[in-house]
Amino acid sequence: MLGLRQKLSLGFGGLFLIILTIGIRSIFLLYELGDSIDVILRENYRSVVACQDMKEAIESIDRLVQFRLLGDAAAGADHIKTHEARFDRALHIELNNITLPGEREKAYLLKDLFQNYREALRLALDSHISVDARHREYFTRLLPLYEKTKNTADEILRMNQQNMNDANDQARQRATEAIRQMYLLLIAGAVIAGAFIFLTRTWVLRPITRLIESAHDITAGNLDLVVKIDSSDEIGELSDAFNTMAESLRRVRRSRENKLAQMQNTVQQAFNELPDSVAVLDLNGRVEVATSSAAHFFGLKPDTEIRDVPLDWLATLYNQALKEGRSVASKGISSAIQFFVNGEERYFLPKVVPILDKEQFPSSVMIIISDVTQQRHEEDLKRGVISTVSHELKTPLTSVRMGVHLLLEQALGPLTQDQLDVLIAAEEDAERLHRILEDLLDIGRIESGKVPMDFHSVLPHVMCLDSAEPFQAAFKDKGINFVLELPSDLPPVWVDPIRINHVFSNLFSNALKHTAAGGTVKLSATADDDCVYFSVTDTGAGIPPEHLKRIFEQFFRLPDQDNQSGAGLGLAIAKEIVEAHSGIITAESEIAKGSTFTFSVRRSDFAEGEPA
Repeated sequence: MLGLRQKLSLGFGGLFLIILTIGIRSIFLLYELGDSIDVILRENYRSVVACQDMKEAIESIDRLVQFRLLGDAAAGADHIKTHEARFDRALHIELNNITLPGEREKAYLLKDLFQNYREALRLALDSHISVDARHREYFTRLLPLYEKTKNTADEILRMNQQNMNDANDQARQRATEAIRQMYLLLIAGAVIAGAFIFLTRTWVLRPITRLIESAHDITAGNLDLVVKIDSSDEIGELSDAFNTMAESLRRVRRSRENKLAQMQNTVQQAFNELPDSVAVLDLNGRVEVATSSAAHFFGLKPDTEIRDVPLDWLATLYNQALKEGRSVASKGISSAIQFFVNGEERYFLPKVVPILDKEQFPSSVMIIISDVTQQRHEEDLKRGVISTVSHELKTPLTSVRMGVHLLLEQALGPLTQDQLDVLIAAEEDAERLHRILEDLLDIGRIESGKVPMDFHSVLPHVMCLDSAEPFQAAFKDKGINFVLELPSDLPPVWVDPIRINHVFSNLFSNALKHTAAGGTVKLSATADDDCVYFSVTDTGAGIPPEHLKRIFEQFFRLPDQDNQSGAGLGLAIAKEIVEAHSGIITAESEIAKGSTFTFSVRRSDFAEGEPA
């Protein structure tokens, strides 16, 4: 049984022999045809030209002789000698190019005749004899010799012409034979090539096509197919290996199906024990696995489409997470979603996390809905307590501030220097406590939405210059370089200028406080289709990474700050103001290199007309 290599070698070898045979035979036939043409040109053409020259030369001589005998003195002897020399040259060529039987005898006869013609020519042109004698010499001797010489040259010419015609006929016959042989070789080559193509289709293409179709079936999930084996060559071995692979895949599939079923059961049991409602969805929005609470409370049952769940906010978060390729969640406890479970008010904080594969593309999506009812109640309680305490402390604190102020004015009598120092320290602490209470009240009012926002369109350049103006002198006094980098094409923004000015003031104040002399504070801005982003960058000491996530929490201060640095409410208030503008604020920092605070506000053309 021939192997695939032997079959291919046999087929391609046959085609190679056909091409080689046709090529060699073509070269040989072309060489023979070239020889035939060369014979025509080389052996006969020179003789034909020479004989033609001899005929023309002797005709010219005879014509000149006739003119001389008729009394034309212009027909000089020099012209006759020129044509004699022409005849001699042509005769010499003919004597050296004798190629045909009988041509030699005629050529030497032509030589003798021309020699006799020359002798008779001398007598016919001799001026010492009478005209009548010259006439008789011409007609009795010279003219017959002229005729014989011319006829002999013509006979040699016709002999060579006839030979050229014969050679031409032979060349035509050889060309016809060559064409016929080429047709036969091409037909034979086409037949053999067709047979090889047919055999190749049978030996190679059909089994390979069958393997390709089988591979497509396996790709489609059909692992139960078996490839038919028709030969024991390499294709047969490949088909057998393919069947072995398919069997291995079937075993792997069964093993994985068992493991997957076991894993699904384990995951489902583990999910049911989770305190949060969790569901995993595929990229088409179909629920693959979910906890019992997710299925019972939110309708996220396995095989349910998320678009069929009557929770618009959940579908919105799902689509946003897939689009952005990152986790998406509600912003803080205060933005928790109210939901009634069995008639009881509950608060939930949803989070959608895309699960990425090795190429960092989403392969599925996890929805985590945390019950934050208790935290929400605690937050509300804390907010209420802070608000109540702030209000209750504000009145007595006002009295304390008034009393300290009156004492410092010495309205109640003179004070010693020690008493003044104590009262000044008390006044400073009272003012600091007053600012803390005001900040707490502001936070409470902003979070509760009770602070009215006066939104209108503002030019970013004007807003930034107005906010930076109060700090220009302070930056200059401390030796800090203040840089303003605002693109000229920034669009107007939809803000409450007074509240946003408070955000800028807090960021500039922190940058001034934490940047050493010789440093730089920069205000820059960029825009996209929805928002304008403002960034305040300093070259200060930076914020440690472990504290960066807590920087916007209420009462959070860096451990190394002194007691005069504030109560840790400035950034918390800035965050509430930015979020009240439907924006976000973030912080980036690197130790010993500085920090960058960035917040966003909506563009006027995007936000104008929306409810504030």
